[in-house]
Amino acid sequence: MQQNQQALNAQLNAAAALDPKIKSVIEDLGYPEPRARVHGFETMLRIIVSQQLSTRVAAVIWERLETLCGNNVTARAVLILTEEALRECGLSWQKVSYAKGLAERIESGILSPEALADMPTDDAIKALTEIKGYGIWSAEIYVMFALGRPNIFPAGDLALQIAVQRLEALPEKPTEKQTREIALRWSPHQSAVAVLMWHYYGTTTLN
Repeated sequence: MQQNQQALNAQLNAAAALDPKIKSVIEDLGYPEPRARVHGFETMLRIIVSQQLSTRVAAVIWERLETLCGNNVTARAVLILTEEALRECGLSWQKVSYAKGLAERIESGILSPEALADMPTDDAIKALTEIKGYGIWSAEIYVMFALGRPNIFPAGDLALQIAVQRLEALPEKPTEKQTREIALRWSPHQSAVAVLMWHYYGTTTLN
């Protein structure tokens, strides 16, 4: 996927050649910034922390967690922390369980970030969904931003569904299945279009 601005722009230009609506969004709003993330435990955990939270709230919780871990959020550091300490950061008890479970899988070698990077996309998503607390959305977000896979559209994402609704002038928000079907027209550049659609969602509102 997009590892830098130039690569992202090239992907979006290719998608715009496939769909005039994408071209129109780019002309109106410009190109979004890349969203690449570091591959490994920290990003895996950050996705869990951010689930069903606003960006602002998730950032506050993550900052507290970083402080507890001495600005080095590793699997071992999370395992050392008590459940109560994680809870005091703002994590729900359920997310505390997820965080501990993920750290245990990484430390035990059951889950290897290096092995994930070498897997085909579908296999990587399957391996990630075996983590407690990781559904399809979380797995797709990880393979997009941490593994840099170019053809992922997290169709279960509410913001993306609303952006697609506006783009397509649909009377109702599309379902996950409908969103996924619409996104196929942007293949093999779906990841770049997803980044554009988040940008589009953030700068426009539904009529």
